[in-house]
Amino acid sequence: MAKCIAHHKQTTGKNLLRETLAQNMRRLRIEQNISQEELAFRCELDRTYISAIERCVWNISLGNIEKIAGALKVEPWQLLLPPE
Repeated sequence: MAKCIAHHKQTTGKNLLRETLAQNMRRLRIEQNISQEELAFRCELDRTYISAIERCVWNISLGNIEKIAGALKVEPWQLLLPPE
């Protein structure tokens, strides 16, 4: 899977946890056929915020990880598991 683009530059692995979160969010969202807009609505967050997280542009709080996990029907820690 492609690495996140942070401020239009390729990351160097320094943001591995953020990249993992972004990849898992995107994968689960697509598997569940949920748009960024729908996910944002379910989490009570802005769609641009969901987009920025998936692109590794912004950091995310633990509280928002919990909201997103709930909306995707997974445990928060599952969003942080690296792909096998």
